[in-house]
Amino acid sequence: MIDFACKKFDLEEIIRCSLSLSKAEFKILKLFLSNKQDYFKTQDISKKLNLELSTIQRAVKKLHSLDIIQRSQKNLSSGGYVYQYKLNSKAEVKSKIQSVINSWNEKVTSELNNW
Repeated sequence: MIDFACKKFDLEEIIRCSLSLSKAEFKILKLFLSNKQDYFKTQDISKKLNLELSTIQRAVKKLHSLDIIQRSQKNLSSGGYVYQYKLNSKAEVKSKIQSVINSWNEKVTSELNNW
């Protein structure tokens, strides 16, 4: 917990908020962070987290657009392909969060100076 004046903030809450993640998106991020497996298919994520496949597909699309996860195409021997997802480095994710927090700090400082 982080104690700020009149409210305590949980670190997970700060991470979710700073990256604008839904609960499902955050669960997926935590799965990637806690698992050493390089790549996940959406079906595997769905089974591990017990979430609907469509929820997973929307979530990984957003995480990919935020450049939190990478997407790779795996060609199937029977024809066709499937996408696999992998976490960008934890350091990159931390850097994104730190950047948002720094931006909040600058904005609050600016607002206080103008007050």
